[in-house]
Parts: sequence; C-alpha cells; structure tokens
Amino acid sequence: MSEASRLNKIRKLLALAEDPAATPAEAEAFTEKAMILMARHGIDEALLAEEQPSGHVINRRLVMPSPYSRDKATLASAISLASRCRAVLLSTQRGFVVQVFGLESNVRAVDMLFTSLLVQASHEMGRTPVPPGEHAAAFRRSWWAGFTIAVHARLDRIRREAEERAEATRPGGSSDGNQDGPSVALVLAHRSDEIDDEVARVHPNVRPARGRNLSGGGRAAGYKSGQRVDLGVAAKISAT
Repeated sequence: MSEASRLNKIRKLLALAEDPAATPAEAEAFTEKAMILMARHGIDEALLAEEQPSGHVINRRLVMPSPYSRDKATLASAISLASRCRAVLLSTQRGFVVQVFGLESNVRAVDMLFTSLLVQASHEMGRTPVPPGEHAAAFRRSWWAGFTIAVHARLDRIRREAEERAEATRPGGSSDGNQDGPSVALVLAHRSDEIDDEVARVHPNVRPARGRNLSGGGRAAGYKSGQRVDLGVAAKISAT
C-alpha cells in the first residue's frame, strides 16, 4: 500500500469514527483500526528515513479550542509523546497552542487523531452528568485528566506492539535475535535524538511544564470514557 493510499484510508476511518450516526462500538472499531495503521506507518517511515539524509523532522502548531483548552493541550501532548513526537506548549494572546515535532507522518497522525478524539471526548463528556454538589468546571477538568491518562496508555500499548512487529518482520529480522543492520530500537532512538535537536533549535529555552492540582471528582469517569475506545487492541494488532 502506498503512503498516499494508506493516509487516505486513515482519514476515511477517522471520518467514520466521528460520524454522529456511528454507534459507540462502531466508532471504537474505526478509531482502533486507524490508530493501528498510523502506528505502523510511523514505524515504516522511521526505518526508511534511516537510510536517507536527515531533515525529515517537521513541526506543526495545533490550536487548542475552548473551553478547557489547557486540558486539551495536555491531551495533545500525551498523544504526541505516545506517537514518538515531542510537544511544546505555547501560551498566546488567543489561548494555548501545542507545537508538535516529529517525523512528518507521525505529526500528521497526531493532528488527525487529536481532532478525532476531541469529537469523541465531547460526545463522552456530554453523556457524563456532573454529580450534585460538584463544581462543573472542576469536575470536567479532572474528567479530561482521566480521559488523557487512558488515551495515553492505549496509544503507548499500540506503539509498543507496532515496534515489536516491525522488529520481527523487518528485512534480516528473526525471532532468535540474529539480525542484519541496526535494530528498530536503535533506528527509533536515532530519530528521537534528531527530534530533540530540532526542538532545542526552535525553542532553546524550553522548560518542563508545571504540574497541575485538580480538585474535581471526574477523573474516574474520564478514565472510563478513555477505556471505552480501547477494547480488544492487542487482538486487533495481532490480526492486522
């Protein structure tokens, strides 16, 4: 499958997941399939790029929509990290922006998946009532935190499965560890260093984000919502 046709397939799957007419089970299946393809696509590009000159690292700015733009920025950053990208949080006069650095296909994947998950999170949160006595904004901020934790865990599992599959199926790869050329881990580590260098070049004074203390009681509900789109991931990866 060519890069163009693969990306087109991913876009169609995400569009189907975002369709309001899709049932929760259908949305879950479409999103999982798209994420598996995106994970494998990123691994493929990293391996091919290793044999070519450097310069494949790009960056893209994602504007965080209101409300809860800071919480959505945390989600975008979590997606980026689990997709082998780096994210820098920028504060502007109009709100928060997340600048994503990584291989071009991975950055595109982060953009598409973030857009898709915003839609699905909106539907999930709309079905989650704020308990009596809870401050609505505090509850929903903590809901976003729980949702983000679940999404990150989901993406991290998919990424690790993709890397293991890439290692096992790459040319010269074998189950006994006798392989020709650099391992997938070494290739990805090299690309990771290039991404870090580009972040340092663009933002030489970047600092780790400060932690947040959230008082709301919505974390568990948000986590469950994130888990609802995570059923059968391992089986789907193995079967694809």
